[in-house]
Amino acid sequence: MSIHWQALFGTDGVRGIAGTELTAEVASAIGRAWGALLREERPRPRVLLCRDTRSSGRMLSEAAAEGLCEAGVDATDCGILPTGALCLLVSHSDAAGGLIVSASHNPPAANGIKLVGPRGHKLPVDLQRRVEDLLEAGAPAAEEAQKGCCSDDRQAVERYLDVLFGLLDGIDLGGLPVLLDCAHGAASVVAPRAFERAGATVTTICCDTAGEQINVQCGSTHPETVARTVVDRQAALGVAFDGDADRAVFADHLGNVVDGDGTKYLLAADLQSRDLLSPPVVVGTVMNNYGLERALRARGIELLRTPVGDRHVVAEMQRLGAKLGGEQSGHIVFGDTLIGDGVLTALRVAGVIARTGQSLHELAAPVAKIPQLLVNVPVADREAWREAPEVASEIERWQEQLDGRGRVLVRASGTEPLVRVMVEADDDELAREACDALAAIIAAHQ
Repeated sequence: MSIHWQALFGTDGVRGIAGTELTAEVASAIGRAWGALLREERPRPRVLLCRDTRSSGRMLSEAAAEGLCEAGVDATDCGILPTGALCLLVSHSDAAGGLIVSASHNPPAANGIKLVGPRGHKLPVDLQRRVEDLLEAGAPAAEEAQKGCCSDDRQAVERYLDVLFGLLDGIDLGGLPVLLDCAHGAASVVAPRAFERAGATVTTICCDTAGEQINVQCGSTHPETVARTVVDRQAALGVAFDGDADRAVFADHLGNVVDGDGTKYLLAADLQSRDLLSPPVVVGTVMNNYGLERALRARGIELLRTPVGDRHVVAEMQRLGAKLGGEQSGHIVFGDTLIGDGVLTALRVAGVIARTGQSLHELAAPVAKIPQLLVNVPVADREAWREAPEVASEIERWQEQLDGRGRVLVRASGTEPLVRVMVEADDDELAREACDALAAIIAAHQ
């Protein structure tokens, strides 16, 4: 099989179908290249590894660990563990970095590899490119006497829970009835224990760790499952994680889904009420609904948008010293860790409910979602519209017309010959008029 090492890493690591696109050979080579890069900084670095529940996870994790050891790195396998958990363990240890085998919210046949640095954050793009360069060149193995050792950390879950509760300020959920949908993924091994330790009354669904059903009709990509079940089980709160548990989407006791927009609002409002939201900003992405922006503005909080991707959110939070950020998907980032951990997010949301005595429905109610219309414009050149003054002028005209009532977002697809025109407006006819006008002028400037 011919492997193209350059541009191997996407926005969230390496992804592919396990066994065909993402093989043991690829995983071992990534481990060896990552290890070679780490040895430039430390003589005998240590890397923590984890995986989600996919059946291909053990094979890929063992291959990656073998590659790390060949490069002269000690590899510590933490077993099945959420992405955020491994990142927190890395940040609270002497480890030089981490390697996560997971395809997050994707179907069972897929898998992936993510690399994180010594503070538990995703590798900067320049370091990912250096790993790709080493893969292309063929990273050398260490001398026999310098090769690393592989070991297991059987206390990783307990150590993660200790770190987690060190961030939660003595949380006490006081018997709050909570339903957890663990997506048959990594949350299954930690989320029930974490909520029980926090004092909740816990009911679980979708906690089969065999991996064959990970994300299938459950979890954060199918929140209708937890929304339906939370009513049936009469829980106060439903939480749906994704496969690696870096996302959390919620359902209130009435069966309404609360995504990352509602979550960011209620967390920001809680921080503000306790004088902990300084500066008064929340970092989101271009995909956050205008209803969130309007609700935050009513409280004197500014929503600052970045391109899609938690890497951009984290960078902007670091620049501003912001306390809260995240994506509509349910990936929430707190300023005290700058790490997306769905279990931490869920516990903090539950903590607000327990502390205030208000329901999730009441806490998220100010975020009135604005209807969204999306039109995909087929193009030969995805970037041509950016150079056309007429397109810029038309975008500006509609932004002014929708000011206070909605917004316009025009962006090129990252993978298809399309320009996406998205309009949010409180008037359906106005939204359609804006979409049609913008689509027509973009199509005309090819």
